[in-house]
Amino acid sequence: MSKESSQAALGKFAEAVNTGKFDLFDQVVASNCVDHDPADGQLPGPAGYQMFFSEMRAAFPDLSVKPETIVQDEDTIAFAYTLTGTHSGSLGKIPPSGKKVKIRGMQISKFKDGKMAERWGSSDEKTLLKQIGVIRD
Repeated sequence: MSKESSQAALGKFAEAVNTGKFDLFDQVVASNCVDHDPADGQLPGPAGYQMFFSEMRAAFPDLSVKPETIVQDEDTIAFAYTLTGTHSGSLGKIPPSGKKVKIRGMQISKFKDGKMAERWGSSDEKTLLKQIGVIRD
């Protein structure tokens, strides 16, 4: 797989996250994609990302994920990102706070045949919970 093909797939994944066009996940996530850091109850493959990001966009309707630093080889892309949004909807059992959030995270994605085949990732959930007032220092 070429670097360009991996970049295009990751670009469509980002478009799905940032716009809510979740049908794009079917185009760029393998049905047997292995997520090494899934959310609680996350389904495998494209359906799992649709479920997770539907919940995130319901909690943060203006959700935006912006890559900051990207490192890539032939089939793997690693990147650091900044996630921003306004907590305007429920996040699980946490009621909306109306507060703006800005957190950092990292992801490594491995691609095969034009689709994401594996993913590892971590977001700064503690800072998110602090920013919406759930936990204190």
